[in-house]
Amino acid sequence: MELNGVEIEDTFAEAFPIKVARVLITAATERWAEVAATEATGFATSVIGCPAEAGIDCVIPYDKTPDGRPGVAIIICHFKKDGIKAQLIERLGECVLTAPTTAMFNGLDAEDKVPVKLHFFGDGFEHELEVGGRKVWAIPMMEGEFICEEEYGVKTGVAGGNLFILARNQMSALAAAENAVTAIRQVEGTITPFPGGIVASGSKPGSNKYKFMHASTNEKFCPTLRDRVEGSEIPEGVNAVYEIVINGVSEEAVKEAMRAGIEAAVKIPEVVKITAGNFGGKLGKYQLRLKDVLGL
Repeated sequence: MELNGVEIEDTFAEAFPIKVARVLITAATERWAEVAATEATGFATSVIGCPAEAGIDCVIPYDKTPDGRPGVAIIICHFKKDGIKAQLIERLGECVLTAPTTAMFNGLDAEDKVPVKLHFFGDGFEHELEVGGRKVWAIPMMEGEFICEEEYGVKTGVAGGNLFILARNQMSALAAAENAVTAIRQVEGTITPFPGGIVASGSKPGSNKYKFMHASTNEKFCPTLRDRVEGSEIPEGVNAVYEIVINGVSEEAVKEAMRAGIEAAVKIPEVVKITAGNFGGKLGKYQLRLKDVLGL
């Protein structure tokens, strides 16, 4: 299969269920909403070593937010509902409540909810009111009042959707990956949790040599090891590979993000091949085939 002259391997991305929550952060300006969103989703690239996976979903225009101000939606992912609750309390309490002009609201319509009770910070001076038809708390602060909802929807989403971009040189691979992340950012309900949305350190479960490691380098996709590793996946002429990992609120959202990312990546010259990471179906129950994602 080919798309724009780039080989699309007939393979699948292997993904797995995960609990997700979505938070809408608003502020006086889009910049301050994004600052708070960036802080709240820090140190959340992979559950291999981070307490959660999280990232910025999309910008929400002022006419679609509860308080009529610019907003940014974030998604936080964890394997357990209790883990979602703990991460929401810590990240929202430390990174959103503390940021200038911000407010926060539930961003996920779900029957299951978790409480995030930050109003105690008001030390008894807090009070309830209604904003945009939602019951919220107003917490007195030095700049005025912090407005927040205290129940957040939780549902089972999908983590680990992915695509691999193989190119003739590092800068072409990077440009293609940046293109992909920009396109995926337009797909509501999805995140790319790694730095800038791009994975340089693609990994495999466990280690061949160091048994204490939970994950280690994916040697079959390392260009410098092409001639040293049996079964290398690096074609002749490929000198750089980047992976894009995608989490989302549904399988359909992740598939749409994969499609958008692939279509954007193949527009860059020197991209040779698009493939995906899987472990033969042993890791997750979702097998997101590239040809199906693209409708080929």
